[in-house]
Amino acid sequence: MRNPLKDNPKWLVVRDRALVPAGAWTRARRDWVVANDPVYGGLRHPGRTEAIAGGATLALLALLMILLMLFQWNWLRGPIGDWASARYDREIALNGDLDVNLFSWTPSAQIRDLRIGGPDWALERDTLRIADGQASVRLGALLTGRLEMPVVQITRPEVVLISTADGRKSWLLDPDRPESDDGMKLPPINRLIIRDGRLSLTNQARDIQLQATVNAREGSDGDAGFHLDGRGTMNGTPLTLEVRGGPFINIRRDRPYGFTAALSGVGSTLKADGSITRPFDLGQFTAALSLQGRDLADLYLITGITTPNTPPYRLSGTLTRDDAVFTFNDFSGRVGSSDLSGDLTVDRVGDRRRVDADLRSRLLDIDDLSAVLGGTPRVTASGDTVTTSGAGAKLLPTAPLNVERLRVMDGTLRYRAARVKRNELDIRQVDLGADLKDGVLKLDPVSFDFNRGSLNGTARIDANRDVPHTTADFRLRGYPLESIIPARGGAPTVTGSALGRAQLEGSGASVHDFAANANGTISLVVPQGRMRSAFAELLGINVTAGLGRLLSGDQGASEIRCAVADFTVRRGVGTAKTFVIDTTPVLARGTGTIDLGAETMNLRIDGETKQPRLVRLWSPITVTGPLTAPKVGVEGGAVAGQVGVGAALAALVNPLAALLTFVDPGLAEDANCGALISSAR
Repeated sequence: MRNPLKDNPKWLVVRDRALVPAGAWTRARRDWVVANDPVYGGLRHPGRTEAIAGGATLALLALLMILLMLFQWNWLRGPIGDWASARYDREIALNGDLDVNLFSWTPSAQIRDLRIGGPDWALERDTLRIADGQASVRLGALLTGRLEMPVVQITRPEVVLISTADGRKSWLLDPDRPESDDGMKLPPINRLIIRDGRLSLTNQARDIQLQATVNAREGSDGDAGFHLDGRGTMNGTPLTLEVRGGPFINIRRDRPYGFTAALSGVGSTLKADGSITRPFDLGQFTAALSLQGRDLADLYLITGITTPNTPPYRLSGTLTRDDAVFTFNDFSGRVGSSDLSGDLTVDRVGDRRRVDADLRSRLLDIDDLSAVLGGTPRVTASGDTVTTSGAGAKLLPTAPLNVERLRVMDGTLRYRAARVKRNELDIRQVDLGADLKDGVLKLDPVSFDFNRGSLNGTARIDANRDVPHTTADFRLRGYPLESIIPARGGAPTVTGSALGRAQLEGSGASVHDFAANANGTISLVVPQGRMRSAFAELLGINVTAGLGRLLSGDQGASEIRCAVADFTVRRGVGTAKTFVIDTTPVLARGTGTIDLGAETMNLRIDGETKQPRLVRLWSPITVTGPLTAPKVGVEGGAVAGQVGVGAALAALVNPLAALLTFVDPGLAEDANCGALISSAR
């Protein structure tokens, strides 16, 4: 049969240029070794010395093999236990038989009644007890540097894990060695059998108590595989944990191992359906994760991640672990009445956890955001629909900030809402940013865009103190007055744009407590605008002009030349430093206070008409009551006093003279708006 390579030009080139020279070099090397290498020569023609050395070596090897076959491994139980106890500073004992089989392609070992005690602060409970344990390894894989275990069989293991409030962990054999966040790495196990396993977990910092059963068996029925079922309590509420894994038969290092897990506690439920990427490197897995509950802040007890208070939530996405880095990507769902999506990364930098989140909402219900800022909105649920229907009794949020949780982690947050549901403040977009480092939370930006105008600011919260200390600076730009003061009779009472600034500093665990203790300034300026003439006249309490126009439904408008309200805040009480409303017919000046702690106001406005009026009740307007629903009135005593004097004059002099008591003693002057704005900063 003809060889097809014989006439192939390429083959001839390879043969002549590579194979033939290589063969010649190999033969030359062999001849040199035969002629010059003493070891080779000694092996081919051993002398007396070589023969004695070789025989002795073979005898020693044979003796060693005999000793290993006859060796009583139980002799090592005591020395192994003593060494391990001294090494790890806890009692470790091998109380049962120890059997080792080295002469196999799968060397194996069996140990009975293994006991590993707890550390000195948890002596009352052993960390691990095993009635019987067996394991084998593949010799071929071991010689190539890989560890593969054909069989692992454990009978009645009892594991006790205790974590104290100050961070001590009973399962760390070497507490001085930094704990790794890379996850447990186990070799591939082809057959895993666990009979009647028990697991006990106590986490004092998170108030967790869990008792679980652990079993694993091979087979093809529904009960085969890994099963963990736990019951207990978390923060006083019921806790359940369920983990399921497939059978271990034919597990391969390059084939993912599937699992499911479900955890329920503190009003939250987490479900994961995923796989360990490289069995059994528990630091590498990916899973579809869904979570839902009454408040995202409850997840701190489960995950150790600090999150703000929220209305009920439902989220789902992809959870991936890469050693110490967890990512929850492309998640989406709802929080209260709002949609929420984004990406979250959890890492450990040094000895601190770091969380970075980028969150988005297509349509935000502003009532949901009030809960995040510490409010207590009223929440109702119907089926899968959650409705948030407004804030609680207080205008300023009262929920306290948990400073301990802010101290244990760092991170960043960015949240943007493209649109906002219709709301009383007419907010259209929201942009929030936060940076947390070493217990100091910086909020920048805090931005709310209205239909007209915006509110922008920054805040710094130092949570390293027992009571957080906050510094805040917020600016209001171009906010429409008609959104603040309601319309009357279908027409706006006032129009114009408001500018404002609040610079406050103080201590408090909540927004309300901070405001109640704050020092600083609050200023509001209206450079120009318009006011219904009836109300402008009433600032001077002119009966014939103001009240008459109001009762007749007059829709005429007067110009607001300038309005400035500047308050100095001390321990939560703002006192009017400058309070002027300058309209075309009236110049009004105000005094009084705003109590941020009690959320009340007590203001008094004196008006002076710029034109003489024949009939005018010279009495101030009062604005009193809660900030959410102030009452506007007139000081009745002053009006009655003037009317009484007028009646007396009428009786003694003549009816026309009585009208003089209602005429202004002098004409008001226009306010200097530039100077007022300058004084209000």
